[in-house]
Amino acid sequence: MHLILVAEDEPAIRDVLRVLLAAEHFRVVEAESAGRAAIEARSHKPDLMIVDLGLPDRDGVDLIREVRSWSPVPIIVLSARTNEADKIAALDAGADDYVTKPFAARELLARVRAALRRSATGAAPAATITLGRIVVDLARRELHGTPADIHLTPLEYRVLENLARNAGSIVKQARLVREVWGPGQANDTRALRVCIRNLRQKLEPDPKRPKYLVTELGLGYRLRPDP
Repeated sequence: MHLILVAEDEPAIRDVLRVLLAAEHFRVVEAESAGRAAIEARSHKPDLMIVDLGLPDRDGVDLIREVRSWSPVPIIVLSARTNEADKIAALDAGADDYVTKPFAARELLARVRAALRRSATGAAPAATITLGRIVVDLARRELHGTPADIHLTPLEYRVLENLARNAGSIVKQARLVREVWGPGQANDTRALRVCIRNLRQKLEPDPKRPKYLVTELGLGYRLRPDP
């Protein structure tokens, strides 16, 4: 089930969107301000955002620009502003689509599905990765071929997904921290090191001599799954 973050200050519109999206089996997180939306985006890592431009604390364009600085999440603007300048500003800030209010429910849902399809086609990692006797199903967040007591936390899955998206290539530490923990933690790599150590304990045959989660000194990490 995809998670959608709705940044909208009008409770009635949030109610409508929640019902529409839930009927399509989407999970929904709501935020009534830009500040709250930025926090929810970092903590929940939604699959898509629907953003109103007329938020009470900051313009929605500023929110889009902030989120886009650290995340490629699809963003659909849902706004009463209809002039061309507002549309151009939102799209230039990083929005993927623009829907005006009042909106047609079927059209909005179609645009949501299309944005999610584009995101999945362009940036999704492989459905599964094989690490020796362990098969990690990234889509379902499941481990196979391991004892039942092995469990990855949501943060560990996020790190693994980012590495899998660039399997075989070096992923810089700063990029991993920014995409998993958010831009506010970009200079703090301690949590990332702890997460990598825990992943090795769970996934590597010999955690002290990692074969799959490899450190590239001074640069970052590289995931080397089996073919």
